[in-house]
Amino acid sequence: MERLIFYLLMLSTSIKAQVCPKRCMCQTLSPSFAILCAKTGLLFVPTVIDRRTVELRLTDNFITVVRRKDFANMTSLLHLTLSRNTISQIMPYTFADLKGLRALHLDSNRLTVVGDDHFRGLTNLRHLILSNNQLHEISPNSFDDFLGTLEDLDLSYNNLVNIPWDTIGRLTNVNTLNMDHNLIDFVPEGIFSNLHKLARLDMTSNKLKKIPPDPLFLRIPVYAKSKGSPLTSLVLSFGGNPLHCNCELLWLRRLTREDDLETCASPPDLTAKYFWTIPEEEFICDPPVITRKSPKTFVMEGQSISLKCKANGDPDPSIHWVSPEGKLISNTSRTVSFDNGSLEINIATVKDTGVFTCIASNAAGESTAPVELVVNPLPHLANSTSRVREPEPGPSDILTSAKSTSPSTNDTKSTPDRKVILVELTTNSALVKWPVQRHIPGIRMYQVQYNSSTDDTLVYRMIPSSSQDFLVKDLISGREYDLCVLAVYDDGITSLTATRVVGCLQFTTDQEYSQCQSMHSQFLGGTMIIIIGGIIVASVLVFIIILMIRYKVYSNQGEPRKAKVNNVCSQTNGSQSGQVTRSASKGTENQEEQIQAATGGGAGGGGTGASSSAAMKDPNTVALVMECERVTQISEMTAEDILSPLKRQKSRTSFDLTRRSSMSCKEMKSPEGSADAQMAQAAEEKKSPREWSDFKI
Repeated sequence: MERLIFYLLMLSTSIKAQVCPKRCMCQTLSPSFAILCAKTGLLFVPTVIDRRTVELRLTDNFITVVRRKDFANMTSLLHLTLSRNTISQIMPYTFADLKGLRALHLDSNRLTVVGDDHFRGLTNLRHLILSNNQLHEISPNSFDDFLGTLEDLDLSYNNLVNIPWDTIGRLTNVNTLNMDHNLIDFVPEGIFSNLHKLARLDMTSNKLKKIPPDPLFLRIPVYAKSKGSPLTSLVLSFGGNPLHCNCELLWLRRLTREDDLETCASPPDLTAKYFWTIPEEEFICDPPVITRKSPKTFVMEGQSISLKCKANGDPDPSIHWVSPEGKLISNTSRTVSFDNGSLEINIATVKDTGVFTCIASNAAGESTAPVELVVNPLPHLANSTSRVREPEPGPSDILTSAKSTSPSTNDTKSTPDRKVILVELTTNSALVKWPVQRHIPGIRMYQVQYNSSTDDTLVYRMIPSSSQDFLVKDLISGREYDLCVLAVYDDGITSLTATRVVGCLQFTTDQEYSQCQSMHSQFLGGTMIIIIGGIIVASVLVFIIILMIRYKVYSNQGEPRKAKVNNVCSQTNGSQSGQVTRSASKGTENQEEQIQAATGGGAGGGGTGASSSAAMKDPNTVALVMECERVTQISEMTAEDILSPLKRQKSRTSFDLTRRSSMSCKEMKSPEGSADAQMAQAAEEKKSPREWSDFKI
C-alpha cells in the first residue's frame, strides 16, 4: 500500500513537470491556471502547455512566427500576451480555437499586414492591441468576427495611411479608439456617428488638415483630457496635425472643451497660432474662382475630346460638369470626369453639340463657366441607295450607364465569331477586313480599338461607314495585339447612339530577322572603312602633288641662272669675243705707245718694236682662248657653284691675271709713248673694269 502511494506521488510530480514549460513560472489558482514565460529567450511558442490555461504571457522573447497548432484546443484561454517579440507572420486561423479569448496583445512586434483570416474565430474578443508594429495595411474584413464585442482597439505607432473606415464605423461597442502617430490624412464625414459608446478618440500626430463635422461630436461634450471629464463625455485629441484653420474647422472651434496645445499650420496668417485662441471670425473660406476653361471647341464626329476647367478657392473646390440638357454628367464608358476638372468624351456625336457647364463648389460657395462644344458630322456618300437617313437630334447618351454602351450587352450574343479577318501582316503593319454589316441599321461609323505599341492603353480609330478594311500602322515587330471593330449606329428605339461589336482578333506582328540587321551593320561598317581609307589616300596624293609642285618651282628658279651663264659663254665664244679682242688689242696698243714714248727709240727701234708687237700677238690670243675655255667650264657649273662667292672670286682672279699678262707683254714690246697715249690709257683703264664686270655677271 505504501509502495502504491509512492508511485502515485511520483506520477503526479512528473505530470506537473510536463504541464509547466521549462524556465516558465506556473501559477495555479483553482480553478484557473496561468503560465508566465517572460524574458525566457523563447524562439517559438512552447509545445507543452496545459490546455486548461486561462492566462498565457509570452512577453519579451524572440518568437517570430505563431502557428495554428501553437494554440490548438485551448478553449479556456482568456488572456494572451505576445508583446515585445519579433513576430512578423501570423498564420491563417491561428486563433480559431480561442473562442473565449477576451484580450489579445500583439504590440511591439514586426507585423506589416493584417489579413482577413488572421483573427478568424475570436468571437468574444474585447481588447485588441496592435500598437508599435509596422502595419501599413489592414483588410476591411479582418475585424468581422468581433465587430459587436470589441471595446478597445489600439492601432497607434504604425505606418497606416488608409484605414478601413467602414469597419471602424461598425464597431458599435468600442470605447477607446487609438489611431495616433500614423500617416492618416483623411477622415470621412460622419464615420463616428454610430459609435455611441466612444469615450476616447486619439488622432494625435497624423497628417490631418481638417476634421469633418460629425453628429457624435455635437451630441456629447468634447474634452481634451480624460482627467476630470464626465463619464458621458468624449475625449478628443487631435494635436500634432497640420490643421488648415478655415471655415471647415469652425464647428470644432465652437465646441466647449478645455484648452489644449493644438496649433494651425495654414493659412499663412494663422500659422503657429493656438487653435483655441483664434477668434471665430478668422476661420474664413474663399469662394471658388474659375481661372481657366476650354474655349469654343470644334471636333469631328467620332473623335475624342477633352474639356478643361480649373478653379481656385479655400478650401480646394470640387468640379462637376452639366450636359447641354442640364443633367449632371456621371462616369460612363464614353465619358469620364476627372478630379482635376477635366471632362473626357471618348466618342463625340452630333448630339453632344451644345454648351457644357463647369461647376466649381466648396464650403464658401460655387462658381460656373460655360464651355461650348461643336461636333461636325462626318461626310456621307452622295449615292442615295447607300445613304442612311439621319434621325432627328435627340438627347445625348452621355448620362446613360455603362451597360448601354458596353460591348458586353445583348448584342454580343448575336455577334458571330471571326467576323474580322487579317488580310496582310508585316513587321510594322496589319490589314484587317470585315464584311458589310447589313443587319445593323443606321451605321454612322466604325470604331477600331487596339492596344498601343508602348503599353496596354487602347488606341481608337474612327472609320467612315463606307469602309470595310483598315490598315494599322506603326506597330512593333514581334508584339501581340488585340484588335476589335465596333459599329457605331443610331438606336431607333431610344434615339441614342449605341455600339455593337463586329468582331475581334489577336495577331502577332512578324519578327524582324537579326541576321539582316547584322548584315546591315556590317555593310555600314565596311562603308565607313572604305570612306576613311579613301580620305587617307586622297590626303597622301595631295601631299605628294604639293611636294612635286614645290620641286618644279625650285628647279625652274635654278634653270634661268644656268641659262644665263651659258648665254655668257656663248657671247664670249661668239659675238662678244670680238669686243673683248678689240678692247684687249686697244689696251695693248695704248701700252705699246706708252713704252715707245718712255724709251724714245728711233726708226730702227721702231722696226724692232713692230717685230716685238707681232711676236706678242700670239700669247694674247692663246690667253683669250684659254679664258674662253675657262668660261665654258664656268657655264657647265651648277647654280650653286656660280653663286658661290669663293668660285666667283677665283674666276675674277683668272681674268685679272690674263689681263695683266697681256699688258705686260705690250709694255715690254712698246716702251715708247707720249702724254696723250698715257691719258688714253687712263681712260681705257676706267672703262675696262665696267666691261669686265659686265662680262663676269
